[in-house]
Amino acid sequence: MNDKRTAGFWIIMIVGMLLLVILVFGQAMSFINYDFAVSIGLQESREVIGRMGVAVNKGFGVGDTIIYLPLLLLGLIGLWSRTMWGVFAMAGALAITAYWPMVALFLLLFARGTPGFHFTNYTSYTIILTLFTLYGLWGLWYLYRNRKQLASE
Repeated sequence: MNDKRTAGFWIIMIVGMLLLVILVFGQAMSFINYDFAVSIGLQESREVIGRMGVAVNKGFGVGDTIIYLPLLLLGLIGLWSRTMWGVFAMAGALAITAYWPMVALFLLLFARGTPGFHFTNYTSYTIILTLFTLYGLWGLWYLYRNRKQLASE
């Protein structure tokens, strides 16, 4: 096994750690203290997305907290430790990473014009959410292609 960590490994790890922080402060906090998540810019306010939008965000926050966040944490730990379970956990997290931004983006697009929905940051959200999806898809490809080098088991 090659002990050298590639640039791809570091991209997965660094972006994964950034996502972990975003998940803790944006998603976990969204159902614990929604106003705090809004105050740090990781959720949209009730005035912007309405009561239903807040409910959707809180629902995703719960799912992300009990499924996505642990998978991502285990994936990061497991990849660092060069375990096959880490590769599988990270693959699960990356699949979610590819999926959720497209759901979020299209929720925003389909909600346009809904009473009480006043969201306007479509350009910036489209760019950011598309980049997260591309990271998830690229990461899945990278893990598959390099699985033998990433795990010593």
